[in-house]
Amino acid sequence: MFNPAEPVFYRHPAYVSSKGARHAVIDPATLATVGTIADTALDDMEAVLDAATMAQRDWKRLDAKTRATILHRIANRIEATDMRRCAELMSREMGKPYPEAIGEVANCAGAFRYFAEMARDEGGKVAGTTQAGSFQHARYEALGVSVHIMPFNFPILLMCWTVAASLASGNACIIKPAPATTLSTLEFMRVFEALPDGLIACLPGGVGLSSALIASPKTHAVAFTGSVAAGKAVAMAAAAQMKPAVIEAGGSDPMIITAHAPLDVAAAGAVTAAFHMSGQVCTSAERFFVVDAVHDAFVAKFATETKRLRIGNGLTRAEIGPLVSEAARAKVIRLVEDAKAAGATVVLGGKIPDTEPTGWFYEPTILVNCTPDMAIMNEECFGPVAAIMRVKDFNEAIERANDSEFGLGASVFTTSLEEAMEAADRLEAGMVWVNNPLIDNDALPFGGWKKSGLGRELSKLGLDAFRRSKMVIIDHKPVIQGWWYPYPDDWFFDAEGRKHV
Repeated sequence: MFNPAEPVFYRHPAYVSSKGARHAVIDPATLATVGTIADTALDDMEAVLDAATMAQRDWKRLDAKTRATILHRIANRIEATDMRRCAELMSREMGKPYPEAIGEVANCAGAFRYFAEMARDEGGKVAGTTQAGSFQHARYEALGVSVHIMPFNFPILLMCWTVAASLASGNACIIKPAPATTLSTLEFMRVFEALPDGLIACLPGGVGLSSALIASPKTHAVAFTGSVAAGKAVAMAAAAQMKPAVIEAGGSDPMIITAHAPLDVAAAGAVTAAFHMSGQVCTSAERFFVVDAVHDAFVAKFATETKRLRIGNGLTRAEIGPLVSEAARAKVIRLVEDAKAAGATVVLGGKIPDTEPTGWFYEPTILVNCTPDMAIMNEECFGPVAAIMRVKDFNEAIERANDSEFGLGASVFTTSLEEAMEAADRLEAGMVWVNNPLIDNDALPFGGWKKSGLGRELSKLGLDAFRRSKMVIIDHKPVIQGWWYPYPDDWFFDAEGRKHV
C-alpha cells in the first residue's frame, strides 16, 4: 500500500524518460496527490521508436505459432499476477469503483488468447485461379510500428484490445496512455515481460506527443479512442501521412423502452447503462425514448432502482464515483442546467451530492420532458445523466434514436420478437443491444457509424486493422501468355473501325 499524499515518480523498464515536464496526478475523489508523471522528451521518443523498429523486424519473421505462444504467455501472466495495485492506482487516478477496475484488468487476458489464435488460424486467402498452372492468393503482413492513443475510462482493456491484435499481426506497439491514467498503465506494462526487448513501450505525454508519434515516419498505424473532436484530429493527421487509423470516437447512445418492455429488467438495465462508471463509458445510454404507454411506470421503476446506488470514493463501497475532472463535471452541470431551463424536469439528482463536498462528484440524474432541441439530446454528456423523452410509439422511438450525428451503440428493451428484429435492422448504429446493454464479444466487431468512428476493434476486422494484404500470383507452369506484347497484326483496326486482315 502506498501513501497517496506522498508524490511518487513511477518508472518502468518500458519507459525510461524523465526529461519532460512533470505533472501531479490528482485523485478526483479526494483531490489529494497520488503521484507524479513526466512527459516523454522527443529524443527519447525517437530512441524508443528505433528500438521498436529493430525488434519488429525479428518479431514479424516469427511463425504464427511462436507468436501465438508468446501472446498466451502474456495472458497467463495477466491471470496469474496480483492486479490489486494496478486496480487501486486506476481508482485513485480517475475515480473508477475498485470492483470495476479489478474487473477491467481481469478481462484483458481473453483478447490476447483470441487474437493469438485468430492470427494463427487465418493468414490469407487462396482464390480460384483465373488460368491453369497459376497459384493465386492473398497474404497478410505486418504494418510495422503501431501507435495506441488511449482514453482514461478503460485505459487497460481498450489498450489490450488493439495491442493484442497488433502484436498478433506482427507489429511493434507504442502506447500513449491518457494523462489521467498513466500510472495504472505503467503498472500494467509488467505483463509484457515475455515480449522481446523494445517491441512494446509506454510513453507518457499529452497532445504534442500524440501528434509527434502520428507524424513520425517510423510509425505505420494508429489506434485511437476518445472524443469526436480529438478523433477527427487524429484521423486527419493519420490521413496526411497515409497511415491507416482505427478511430473510436464515442457518441450519445439511445435506449428505447417499448410498450412490450419487461419493465423490471429494463429499469435495472437502464441504471447500469446510464450510470456505469458515472456515465463515463463511450456506450453509455444517454438519450432515452420511452413509449407513452409505459413512460410513467418505467420512470418510477427507474428512479427506484437508481436510488439504491451509493455515491463515494471508488475505494469504498460505492457504485458512483467522481467524474474524472472538474472540467468533466462542469460540462455535465452545463447540460443539465440548460435542459432544466428549456423545460426538462428533474426526477432524481441534478446536483452535487451533499455527502461529497470534495472531489468531482455528481448525483445520478434522471430528467424527463426532454425535447430534441435540447443540447443534452445532441451532445455527448459523458456523465451520470439519463435524459428521457416521451414518444408515441416504437416507430417514433426509432426515428428519434436515429436523429443524431452519432452512431456508436443503441439499446432496446422489448419482449416482442418483431420489435427486436426491426430495431436490429433499422437502428443506425455500429452495435445494437436488445435487453442486455453494454456487453461486448472478442469475436464480434466493436465500433460506430457516422461521427462515432472509423474502422473496428475486436473480431477479424480488428485484426485486419493492423495488417496489410499482398496479392501474389505464382505461375508454376511458365508459358508465354497470348496477351503479352507484341500484339498480332489482326488485333488492330483502322481509323474507320474496320479490322485489318
